[in-house]
Amino acid sequence: MLYQFGASATQDIETAVATARRAYEDGRWSRLPVQQRKEVLLKLAALIEQHAEELALLESLDVGKPISDALSFDIPTSAAAVRFYGEAADKYYGKVYCNDPSSLSYQLRRPIGVVAGIVGWNFPLVLATGKLAPALMAGNCLVLKPSELTPASTARLVELALAAGVPKGVFNVIHGGPEVGAALAGHRQIDLVTFTGSTHTGKALLKAAGESNMKRLILECGGKAPNIVFDDSPDLDAVAEAVVARAFWNLGQVCTASSRLLVQESIKDELLRLVIEKTAALRPGDPLDPASKFGALVSLAHQQRVLSYIDSGAEDGAQIVYRSEFRSPHESGFYLSPVIFDHVSPKMKIAQEEIFGPVLSVMSFDDEAMAIRIANDTIYGLSAIVWTKDLGRAHRITQGIEAGWIVVNATGRPAGGPAEGVLSLGGQKESGFGMEGGVEGLEAYTSNTAVQIFV
Repeated sequence: MLYQFGASATQDIETAVATARRAYEDGRWSRLPVQQRKEVLLKLAALIEQHAEELALLESLDVGKPISDALSFDIPTSAAAVRFYGEAADKYYGKVYCNDPSSLSYQLRRPIGVVAGIVGWNFPLVLATGKLAPALMAGNCLVLKPSELTPASTARLVELALAAGVPKGVFNVIHGGPEVGAALAGHRQIDLVTFTGSTHTGKALLKAAGESNMKRLILECGGKAPNIVFDDSPDLDAVAEAVVARAFWNLGQVCTASSRLLVQESIKDELLRLVIEKTAALRPGDPLDPASKFGALVSLAHQQRVLSYIDSGAEDGAQIVYRSEFRSPHESGFYLSPVIFDHVSPKMKIAQEEIFGPVLSVMSFDDEAMAIRIANDTIYGLSAIVWTKDLGRAHRITQGIEAGWIVVNATGRPAGGPAEGVLSLGGQKESGFGMEGGVEGLEAYTSNTAVQIFV
């Protein structure tokens, strides 16, 4: 299946922004009763589910991920996000302050205006709906730029949105590379940019926003998550399964991928043996084969980038303890088997930089203080995982780790907890700022005005 999308020229960008601005100002969406916006989003969620196989095919073809993953995660998660924000529309509130008989003081929340969304290529539909749903539910109009590598599902999403009842001009999609994102970030008619991607690009967006109209930003940038395993951890076999799942899901092309395994010295050899044993079951396969669990990288350029990190790890003195030889399922395609490094120093390049590929770096520690020190020794602060049966230790570690999302004792397929979209997550340090998900994520797409009325 081959397709082409034209890259947006300057006039296309201007047209999209002007269309969104006009739609916002005439109130065709922002002035609708909340209940009507809710009904449209709920219908869109249902349409995403109805077109699950079509959308999953587009995700698999674009990204190279197994179609079984797209069907079991990407599509349900996208629909759930849209449904959550539809249901949350009438459940976020302002504040009424202390009043007297002659005055009323309250907090007013309104749509912020025109939002630009710029999303990465690893989960195109999930990231697109994660921007679309809260932006529209808050009453804004949206200009969305998918990655130039993975535009297909977003193009289909806008068609489904129109079918669900989103008025023309409210949701606009433009295509192109970094120059299109830069134009949106510097556009004076954009009120907010919401971005998921690299830290490097996030910094460029900060600069562009400051040099234009000081537009607001929501940035989810890179990560280098530690997976910290203490010697009192429950069932090491389950821990190993979760380590492999968190490190190599979507071939490690996940901003929250736990690409650093920090293991207490006394259990390191046993856990590493189990991790290698379970990793050996991951063999690259045809992404369109429902039996495949491990697909391909997104592009040749990215494959070469990941390979350069593997070379640097070996050159820096880390030891490759697992790397399989495999037969590629196709002559063409950007396949790569998982690689595990042992004896990694926290200062090595592979331990410091986001690789975004199936590469796991293993390090050991002696005590809590050392584990926290290694975990925090990067520019990133997006997520972390901790394994321990000691509740006091769990509290101490979560207090000490600099990350926006910390999970304690996560299995490979965690059960329980809040439903999809309920948690509000945000990065720390150079992993970005602003909240996504939950009611707080909805509020991020609104402006806040303090109102005082005297009578």
